[in-house]
Amino acid sequence: MKQNREVYDVIGVGIGPFNLSLAALLDTQETKALFFEQKPEFAWHPGMLIEGTKLQVPFLADLVTMADPTNPHSFLNYISQQGRMYQFYILQRLDIPRREYNDYCKWASERIGSCRFGKQVTAVHRLQDGRHQVDVQDASTGEVETFYTKHVVLGTGSTPALPEAFQNMPRQDVFHTADFEMQRQTCREAESVTVVGSGQSAAEAFRELLKEQRTCGFRLDWITRSPGFASMEESKLNLEHFSPDYIDYFYPLPQEKKDEIFASQGLYYKGISEHTITDIYNLMYEYTVGREKIDVSLLPLTKVTGIERKEGRYELSCHHYQKEEGYSHRTDKVIVATGYQPNVPSFIKELSDVIEFDDYGRYKVTKDYRLVNKGENAYNIFANSCIAHTHGVGSTNLGLAVFRSKVIVNQLLGKEVYPVQDSYVFQSFE
Repeated sequence: MKQNREVYDVIGVGIGPFNLSLAALLDTQETKALFFEQKPEFAWHPGMLIEGTKLQVPFLADLVTMADPTNPHSFLNYISQQGRMYQFYILQRLDIPRREYNDYCKWASERIGSCRFGKQVTAVHRLQDGRHQVDVQDASTGEVETFYTKHVVLGTGSTPALPEAFQNMPRQDVFHTADFEMQRQTCREAESVTVVGSGQSAAEAFRELLKEQRTCGFRLDWITRSPGFASMEESKLNLEHFSPDYIDYFYPLPQEKKDEIFASQGLYYKGISEHTITDIYNLMYEYTVGREKIDVSLLPLTKVTGIERKEGRYELSCHHYQKEEGYSHRTDKVIVATGYQPNVPSFIKELSDVIEFDDYGRYKVTKDYRLVNKGENAYNIFANSCIAHTHGVGSTNLGLAVFRSKVIVNQLLGKEVYPVQDSYVFQSFE
């Protein structure tokens, strides 16, 4: 094992948009930082980088602008460096293509010297003096190198949540929407395709398949246990829930109350955007001109309770819970749109002797994003993801990522590098 004796101010675990934002802000400061990512390069939900899809927040929610519009890692500087400023000006849009956001982040990650790809953090140990030892394995050589740091920032994001019943099926036939683009060609060649689940990812996968359904000739079905195909709540006053003010309100509530509130806010973050629903309806309307029939169905109020492979196809056990009736549904391909779950690394769970976890195994987090220590310690592990249970519905929203980075930077440097206001929105949640 190779040892690096230099002591860093901070080491980041994972390079998604959240930790990349932190790395971008720290890049202009006098600090020693490293960020490690096991993937060979930056890749943000590659399976859903569908042409024509757009980011669900304005481009101002880039890596740095909400904290420092003059930062060289801004989206506008990316556009300028690409030689596309006039094209973007003429585009006249606040939203940008999802593929472009990914390309922007990749561009930034290649410019920021603290970012290291193809490196997997395998362990974090707290030393006797309170600092941290971080073991990092090279993905290509298997070599392990040890680093030392005062602080650690976790930005490990989330992983696809695939129900147990679907986990042991052939990956090319039964897969999560996270793999949609990689498996899209297999759907084109199938006789029937079924999307299971609701929300934006399910709708986008269904819309893309609907565009090709008549040409390719497959049957297309969409099953969801939701009462309907509900649109996301995107009115401007409701968008104020994705603000520092709402964190101020939400964080002090009892954990039981926070869990109850969060469970009721699904349409704030996992409904379907209005334009996607409109696209789907318009396509189906066009297809049925002249009373033409299409081999497509949308089936709400239905829970899929099991899946079984039969004669090269898949039989879904379905239950219509309002009519209290069961039925079977046969298909060749199943696309599972059941969302994502927090990705808490196993090595963090092994730190239970020095940090606190709640009764559900989730780590406890201070309002300023530090994992709660057992006892006093001058150095901290920060959480830059997996904090919806403590900080609320905006925790996964890109619009709050830079605010969180500002708070963490101020703590790492021990001064207010980036001012934090008392109020940001019009309404009071108190």
